Amino acid sequence: MTVKNKKIIALVSDDFEDLELWYPVMRVREAGGIVHLVGEEKNHTYIGKYGVPATSDYAFEEIDLNDYAGILVPGGWAPDKLRRLPKVIEFVQHFNTKQQPIGQICHAGWVLASAGILKGINVTSTPGIKDDLTNAGAIWHDTPAITDGHIVSSRRPPDLPEYMIQFLAAFEN
Repeated sequence: MTVKNKKIIALVSDDFEDLELWYPVMRVREAGGIVHLVGEEKNHTYIGKYGVPATSDYAFEEIDLNDYAGILVPGGWAPDKLRRLPKVIEFVQHFNTKQQPIGQICHAGWVLASAGILKGINVTSTPGIKDDLTNAGAIWHDTPAITDGHIVSSRRPPDLPEYMIQFLAAFEN
């Protein structure tokens, strides 16, 4: 299985980290995947930390998770809001149950911690949330990117190339 022609959700909310949303979206699209930006509202323009806009294709309620093969969670400050939304937790738990690729970068680990899916999982993130992830049961590593089963995590924007190599490879399993 490859990402070609597979539909992927990219979560979006205000204050996402611009590169951590757009770089993965572009890489998945370059590899032939179909990425839908999904937020609380459809056709809403969310603004990244550095001012780059992202307009949602769909609202959470419009999504049939069974139509999708994976999910990307960007970092920035958006994960702190996203983790409080029951639909977001449902999304992450769905992909975890189905063992389908879940990508997280930087502060995005907060969302997976709130979804309760990190016990015994090897992850990385920005060092600022290391304690949050280890308290959620994760095994934290200071490395550019790491894959544990279907969960792919990365630290920060300079690590995006390695992160996306591993995320795209997760569709080959």
